[in-house]
Amino acid sequence: MEQIKKTAPSMDEWMREAKADASAFECGMYLFHNGIVRRSAKAKVRQGDETVSDVTGMEFGYDTEKVEAAVSKARQMPGIGYVRAWLNEGRLEVGDDIMLVLIGGDIRPHVIEALQTLVGELKNYCVIEKEIY
Repeated sequence: MEQIKKTAPSMDEWMREAKADASAFECGMYLFHNGIVRRSAKAKVRQGDETVSDVTGMEFGYDTEKVEAAVSKARQMPGIGYVRAWLNEGRLEVGDDIMLVLIGGDIRPHVIEALQTLVGELKNYCVIEKEIY
């Protein structure tokens, strides 16, 4: 049975919640990552393979325990006060949201590093994505 994709949460609502969190007084910056399904295949974008067809969709899933561990690890990074992640699942179409990640922390270098590290961890070790052509 095919899983139905989820509705992405509101980034505005996430920011209201982040600013109401106990960590807010230590956070001088927040960064969002909003990954979406793109038409260009990974092989085309990353390896320059012009022979690959355009993507029409994606099958997407994730390992909940691995995601929770990655988020927990990001919370322990220097200067990080707030971390939140949401991942979609099921059959996604071009333009659909794959994941949202919000990181809050003390200074820009800490927040950028944490966002890059967490998104990399999620993409490389926690998700299963299969492009559909």
